[in-house]
Amino acid sequence: MEISKAKELVEPHLTEARFDHSLRVAETACYLTDLYGGSKEKAELAGILHDYAKYRPLEEMEQQIKAFNLPNDLLDFHSELWHAPIGAILVEEECGLKDEDIKGAIKYHTTGRANMTKLEKIIFLADYIEPGRSFPGIEEVRESAKTNLEHACWLAVRNTIQYLIRKNAKIYPDTFHAYNDLSSHINGGNE
Repeated sequence: MEISKAKELVEPHLTEARFDHSLRVAETACYLTDLYGGSKEKAELAGILHDYAKYRPLEEMEQQIKAFNLPNDLLDFHSELWHAPIGAILVEEECGLKDEDIKGAIKYHTTGRANMTKLEKIIFLADYIEPGRSFPGIEEVRESAKTNLEHACWLAVRNTIQYLIRKNAKIYPDTFHAYNDLSSHINGGNE
C-alpha cells in the first residue's frame, strides 16, 4: 500500500488532531527505523494506520470483539484498548492490507506483549514518544530511545503500569507480559 493511499484511507476516520498524531507516529517510527533497522515503509504505514479504529462506536467495537473471535477478556478492560486489535483486523477488511508485520504492530501498540517483533516495539514506542506527547517521564524514555530500543520500551511499559496502578485501573495481561519479557532482555536474562 502506498503511503498516500494509507493517509487517504485513515484521515476520514480520525479527528484532525488524531490524524496529526498518526503522522507524527509515522515520522517517529521512521526515525527509530533509521536507528535500529527494519523496513521504513512498514514502519511508516503502521504509524499512519495504528489508530484506524480509534473512534469507532463502542457498541460496534464490542460486537467486533465477539465477531472477530478476539479474546473476550478485552471486554473486561478499558475500551481504550479495543481499537488496536480491532484496527489490525479492519485495516485488512476495509483497506486490503494483508501484511502480518504491520497488522501485529497495530494490534499491540496499546498493550505491548511478550516477544514483540522489532516493528511492534518501534510502533509501540513511537506512539508513546511522538513529539506531540507531554507527560511525566516521557523525556527519560525519549533519551533512552536514542540508544536502546528495548530499554526505552521497558521504560514506557513500566511508566504505563505505574500510571494505571495510580489510577486504580486494571492492567491488561499482555502489558505485564511485555514488562516481564523486556525486563529479562535488559537484565541479561537475570530476573
